[in-house]
Amino acid sequence: MDSLKWWQKTLVYQIYPKSFCDSSGDGIGDLNGITEKLDYIRNLGVGAVWLTPVYVSPMVDNGYDIADYKNIAPEYGTMADMENLIVEAKKRGIRIVMDLVFNHTSDQHSWFKESRSDYKNSKRDWYIWRDAKPNGAAPTNWRGIFGGSAWTFDEATGQYYLHTFAKEQPDLNWENPEVRRVLYDIANFWLDKGVGGFRIDAITYIKKPVVLKDLPIDGPDGMSNVHMATANQPGILKYLHEFKREVFAGKDIFTVAEANGVSAEELPRWVGKNGAFDMLLEFNHMNLDMEKSSLWCRPVPWKLTQLKKALSDSQKATTENGWYPAFFENHDQPRSVNQFFPKNVDKKLAAKVMATVLFTLKGTPFIYEGQELGMTNTKWPSIECYDDIASKGQYAIALQEGFSKQQALEFVWKYSRDNARTPMQWTSAKNAGFTSGKPWLSLNENYNEVNAGWQMQDEDSVLRYYHRLAKLRQEYDILLKGSYEELLEADEQIYAYMRVMKEKKVIVLCNFSGKEKEYSLPKLSGNGKLLLGNYADAPDQILRAYEARVYLCEGRTTIEGCSK
Repeated sequence: MDSLKWWQKTLVYQIYPKSFCDSSGDGIGDLNGITEKLDYIRNLGVGAVWLTPVYVSPMVDNGYDIADYKNIAPEYGTMADMENLIVEAKKRGIRIVMDLVFNHTSDQHSWFKESRSDYKNSKRDWYIWRDAKPNGAAPTNWRGIFGGSAWTFDEATGQYYLHTFAKEQPDLNWENPEVRRVLYDIANFWLDKGVGGFRIDAITYIKKPVVLKDLPIDGPDGMSNVHMATANQPGILKYLHEFKREVFAGKDIFTVAEANGVSAEELPRWVGKNGAFDMLLEFNHMNLDMEKSSLWCRPVPWKLTQLKKALSDSQKATTENGWYPAFFENHDQPRSVNQFFPKNVDKKLAAKVMATVLFTLKGTPFIYEGQELGMTNTKWPSIECYDDIASKGQYAIALQEGFSKQQALEFVWKYSRDNARTPMQWTSAKNAGFTSGKPWLSLNENYNEVNAGWQMQDEDSVLRYYHRLAKLRQEYDILLKGSYEELLEADEQIYAYMRVMKEKKVIVLCNFSGKEKEYSLPKLSGNGKLLLGNYADAPDQILRAYEARVYLCEGRTTIEGCSK
């Protein structure tokens, strides 16, 4: 740990290109729009920008259904625009990170078109085809992630193909060495372009079970979640280590894999010196209310102690091996101020609480576009207003479960991926400064109050708070290298922990509740100094509603001595 790599010392900023900045006026964000905003991104202290897919795609799932891995979608620009973005970002000390979607392709990809053209085609085995059951039903009772059967019947060849997600996203067959070889070639193609790393999508689903069979029914549709059938199957790490050898090993890049379902105990097998990746985006802290179900209409109550345990478990699991990617938002999640706090929360204070935790955990903070402004969920009046394919699928499931249209819509308000995909709010001008045309997706109605333009001018804004946190990480090595120890573990209002390095300690205190709370802590080394807080003052031993504080302690005293 004496010598950290570049990606361990910086911040990663995730961009959803379609919603970030439109330079052409067609209502769709594009690569040149991202290039225009590189100085804004640099000023956040960002050293890497992760782009969600910008490849040629029919856009059934907004780019996660890829038809050509080596070309840029026309709505985003050209390969020359992509190359220019890589060069301009590098000038500012920023590396571009690509999203690799290797579990599946689009059904419009030339590989799949060949695969479905004839039962004996050489690419037939590039995808997963199976005969129907004797009664003509799908091969198994698996439900796709977006709802409906995970199998679609192809009349031309008389078999079903498997798709973990939408029917337009057929799963690749990783058992076939030709498939793996061509995927590795694609990754190396982008490394040759100068990208600084990869985020690997849905990687836990690539290895299918040896025998495909029905699972116990878990819903009124008579099906079972495909995740339970295919996630993290035995033998998956063999493929992933091959992937590492053929593409990642020995290169000055970082890899971060999306691995829904990987437990904290399993992390050492996935990341670090002996793992396949540098970092792993696992979701134990994000899926607390979906712990027992993948259906939005079946959320379960959760407590702060559960969130704290999930975060602490991941911190401990990556203490000696691997590195933690801290995140609370991405393109698939609702906004964090809505997900982790009650409806009546002061969203400005709440956004700062989440930012405080994000920047002070041990690991690399991942910021999702608009998170640094405290952007929020939206509420549109009908399901027809939504673009997200998952929202429409979950809405239909809620109706099947017996909920009313209004109740089903309320689930969409809470969980829809479109909450994170509304256009970036740059200014209070028309269309929030995102585009001069008609936005591809409706804006959040609060862009007049929540936007980058006025927040840059307001020293008390969420954006300026992010700037101060980024500066703290640059100034204090303890926030990069210090160990993590949780405090007040049983407290259901306060999340408290310390970062420790030699004689120094940083104490982080965050009140996740709307009530004032007294606290007491055991003796700690330190002459206290308040580094940052989201209130103007800091009375001893009391945290006010949604208050966050960061203390630096040196020497020998107690937390009671930590003050201004």
